[in-house]
Amino acid sequence: MISTIGDAAGKIWEYLDINGESSLASIKKNLELKPEQVTMSLGWLAREGKVEMQKSGTSVKIQLIK
Repeated sequence: MISTIGDAAGKIWEYLDINGESSLASIKKNLELKPEQVTMSLGWLAREGKVEMQKSGTSVKIQLIK
């Protein structure tokens, strides 16, 4: 399970590096990851100080911290 979360976190990091700030919905859609994979992986990245998340209306925006 840990390696699956790590792999998904890597995909999310690469996606954000290429596309910049993105919504949670667009990450799920474009990477075709299961919702629980995305949330666990974002938690991992947030804990490591790699991403910042901000609520914007009804969506959540995520961006890399560089």
